[in-house]
Amino acid sequence: MAAKKPKPEEPKFAPRPMDLDKIERGVRLILEGSGDDPDRPGIKGTPRRVAHMWAEILGGTNDNPERYLEAIQHERHDEMVLIKNIPLYSTCEHHLLPFAGVAHVAYIPKEGRIVGLSKIARVVESLSRRLQVQERLTKQIADLINTHLQPLGVMVVIEAEHMCISMRGAKKPKSVTVTSAVRGSFRANPITRSEAIMLIRGGMLSGKES
Repeated sequence: MAAKKPKPEEPKFAPRPMDLDKIERGVRLILEGSGDDPDRPGIKGTPRRVAHMWAEILGGTNDNPERYLEAIQHERHDEMVLIKNIPLYSTCEHHLLPFAGVAHVAYIPKEGRIVGLSKIARVVESLSRRLQVQERLTKQIADLINTHLQPLGVMVVIEAEHMCISMRGAKKPKSVTVTSAVRGSFRANPITRSEAIMLIRGGMLSGKES
């Protein structure tokens, strides 16, 4: 019997300085390859502008999102906490096109271990601002919260429109991809999971009440 192949490891995002000069040279090659003149007035400064843009939108690559998940001392809460409609902007690693939407994050604290509400949004932002796929991003948010807060349960739902679907390939604008990751009591208890879904449905991408 052939030995099973080990599962490929998820990409590791070790801090590395971003090389703006390399990005600039790469963008210039793209402009040349597309048949344009990179020295014409309209786009002469584009390679440098794009380099600075990439440094901004991929700024989470060198960030450590764990630093946001320090539990608040002397606060106790043992019911569900839900932060929904967190704006999300990321970049698909397959075509380097953006995907954007919202994240909904719920957790049930264990022994009162809560974290500042804005810190959950910071985690979403940090993990989003790097080359991603939506499925992995959803899982990373859930696993990070589960590991560092050790709650009774975590549930993450992301809804996003992908430009690689909307403007190329299938060309289906306005289509929305929904992914979820559930841990602990949200996975084990259908009632708890249903409660979270009901609360989330109070305002999805449209922002309209159901």
